[in-house]
Amino acid sequence: MDATTKTNLHDCRDAFASVLEMLAADNEAVVAVCNDSVGSSKLGGFKSKFPERLVNVGIAEQNMVGVGAGLANGGRIPFVCGASCFLTGRALEQIKADISYSNANVKLIGISSGMAYGELGPTHHSIEDFAWTRVLPNLPVIAPCDRIETAAAVAWAATYEGPVFLRLSRVGVPDLLPEGHVFEVGKANVLREGTDVTLIANGTLTHRMVKAAEILAKDGIKARVLNMATVRPIDEAAIIAAANETGAIVTAEEHSIYGGLGSAVAEVVVDHAPVPMKRLGVPGIYAPTGSAEFLLDEFGMAPGAIAEATIALLRRK
Repeated sequence: MDATTKTNLHDCRDAFASVLEMLAADNEAVVAVCNDSVGSSKLGGFKSKFPERLVNVGIAEQNMVGVGAGLANGGRIPFVCGASCFLTGRALEQIKADISYSNANVKLIGISSGMAYGELGPTHHSIEDFAWTRVLPNLPVIAPCDRIETAAAVAWAATYEGPVFLRLSRVGVPDLLPEGHVFEVGKANVLREGTDVTLIANGTLTHRMVKAAEILAKDGIKARVLNMATVRPIDEAAIIAAANETGAIVTAEEHSIYGGLGSAVAEVVVDHAPVPMKRLGVPGIYAPTGSAEFLLDEFGMAPGAIAEATIALLRRK
């Protein structure tokens, strides 16, 4: 990645924090709850502007989710923020019972998801959170691809009556969607048209899929690219159309290949339109220590490696 490209990368947490502050200014019901993560959740500005509406429970994620549920029961709109590995892992029972089962109007914000905490090692990787959250009823699971989609998804979540899980990385990503984009839950975005194969991703992997499609184009392969930000409810129509119209699908995700985006897409494909598929992600192991960029490349998710995996899949088509 060259220096010019690096200057065009954006941290989706900044977009989240900016929109949350605007929402709070317009609606006194909006509150924030965190687990001693004011800095990593980018809540410093919120704390300065609305100190009485920030609840810091300390490193107590189960309690944090319970507090969020209580605030929702009292008519507030709580955004419950914490590192995704701890928010989902430690508090899964509370998310199931207090949020999902109760259909509480709580917005769960999983910060620094995937392997964003790369140098802190396997205990801080969050490569299971899609699997844990997408099996729960009533809980939309969303991983925006850029700052624009993040802002739109946060604004949507505030108006949605019910629980939401929003997965945000701290790894910088370029803009992919146009300014003013309106988020639609369960709706994929076609970032590039193609007829030979479909590449599906979300979050930090989406721009890598676009680059992979550009590499494939040099070899005359027309790859459709879908930004599948919503893992649940997933856009079945877009997946079925991709299978029928392109005949092969590659997914990539900053998550285990088990239970995440690839699995969700495969479930639709096997039920409705079986075609050859390749799921790229962490191959069912604990990811080692290393930067997020290094780990994604190590697990075959550099744009060039995605292109190579796609070509290999097309030989089976």
